[in-house]
Amino acid sequence: MSFSFEVGARIDGAPGRTGVIHTPHGDIETPAFIVVGTKATVKAVLPEAVADLGAQAVLANAYHLYLQPGSDVVDEAGGLGRFMNWPGPTFTDSGGFQVMSLGAGFKKVLAMDTEGLQDDDVIADGKTRRALVDEDGVTFKSHLNGDPHRFTPEVSMRIQHELGADIMFAFDELTTLMNTREYQEASVERTHRWAVRCLAEHRRLTEERVGKPYQALFGVVQGAQYEDLRRRAARGLAELEVDGQRFDGFGLGGALEKQRLGEITRWMVEELPDDRPRHMLGLSEPDDFFAAIEMGGDTFDCVNPSRVARNGAIYTADGRYNVNTARHKRSFVPLEEGCDCYTCRHYTRAYVHHLFKGKEMLASTLATIHNERFTVRLVDNIRAAIRTGDFHAYRDEFLGRFYAGAATA
Repeated sequence: MSFSFEVGARIDGAPGRTGVIHTPHGDIETPAFIVVGTKATVKAVLPEAVADLGAQAVLANAYHLYLQPGSDVVDEAGGLGRFMNWPGPTFTDSGGFQVMSLGAGFKKVLAMDTEGLQDDDVIADGKTRRALVDEDGVTFKSHLNGDPHRFTPEVSMRIQHELGADIMFAFDELTTLMNTREYQEASVERTHRWAVRCLAEHRRLTEERVGKPYQALFGVVQGAQYEDLRRRAARGLAELEVDGQRFDGFGLGGALEKQRLGEITRWMVEELPDDRPRHMLGLSEPDDFFAAIEMGGDTFDCVNPSRVARNGAIYTADGRYNVNTARHKRSFVPLEEGCDCYTCRHYTRAYVHHLFKGKEMLASTLATIHNERFTVRLVDNIRAAIRTGDFHAYRDEFLGRFYAGAATA
């Protein structure tokens, strides 16, 4: 099948570990941050620069590529990697996240904060609902032109097979923390039924597309902030097998209460098999990485490093700052002292500040390279600390410095 996972070192007293995911297009040493290239591109950055900053794999978005240029076009081009000139491993999500976020209008992050629960038809203020869920799938309107479309588990599998990524995800219903307990229960059961259909269609398409590299399929665990639902969902997916096909790994999905991220992650991990990888969708903040990795997360993705970079927000070991502010107009030092990224080796804060003020496209490129390198390097360093038995010491040192610096930025 040319896909496998092996566990390496472990964190003392916790489920966290290192490992290696073997794919048809190369290995991924875990824990690892997977850089997001939503539309088969990391915004403003060449694939060669993504490789140079240390990324091991990229993740593209099934929803967006389905709408434009079409998954059939990517398939005809030879698959996602060849289409975007990326030789390494690739991921695609199922489209479920975008259907929810566009449909309900909530911010596109996994770790959310909420002050209270509302009914199951909740939607963000000022937003128009674009997606309706039923037992068979989801009907939604394109954010590009309002045209109607429909995703089902079978449609999502077809799209992702055509995109050809090494790792893809089962179609699930992503709820928000604002949904009621009753709706969360129904949603978990629906996602499980969709998972059964995904496995069956995945097996059928794998057999039909003879000669194509095997694509691993991850089941997605939902259940919001409820321990019994999270454990039930994880256990159900772990035990699921359809015509000999089982999930090759698992996505730990859905909106989570940020303050309970580690606790909720552990609930799921304790119900999942140890010999299969776990991917957490939508994480990129330093404290979230440490919490999730300690409790057993293996790979992570998020658009945040590139998204905030395009607005001038820069991550450093001493916290986050905005290079757009006036104090950086004559700051002839790198974005971060000691950083080994291309931007910091060649340019100053003053120059990047000038580019943003002049609305030059290069501003986004240079800032994104730095933020992605910061994020990839952080997770690489966490992996190294696990191997040497220094995870907890590294966590305390890094977070102490980062948030002390953030408070004074």
